[in-house]
Amino acid sequence: MSKQELPVLDLAAACCSPIAREPLGETDAAELARMFKALADPVRLRLLSLIASYEGGEACVCDLTGPFDVSQPTISHHLKVLREAGLVGSERRGTWVYYWVRPIALNRLSTLLQAPASTATRG
Repeated sequence: MSKQELPVLDLAAACCSPIAREPLGETDAAELARMFKALADPVRLRLLSLIASYEGGEACVCDLTGPFDVSQPTISHHLKVLREAGLVGSERRGTWVYYWVRPIALNRLSTLLQAPASTATRG
């Protein structure tokens, strides 16, 4: 019997071509701009990272105020901005609200930032 090598497929590339290969429409540009604008604030970027780093991928709002030198209402405002931008989801459970990162939103941002293969080697 002969051994044959099978090609390894990049499933991410096969199913989701970067939107940078064609111009963004007005609606997509507005949605993505809202996400990037939300991430442009250091506190919100840190909040997103903190939420994503929690075991199980979600964090209680009660766990998100300690690491920051801002008030709880300010944290709530930043979480609202992240939620309205579609970057995090939330759910009230009793007294507390739990947050998680929305992978679909991060995938959209990541896809936009991927350079097409023809320009990936340019500096």
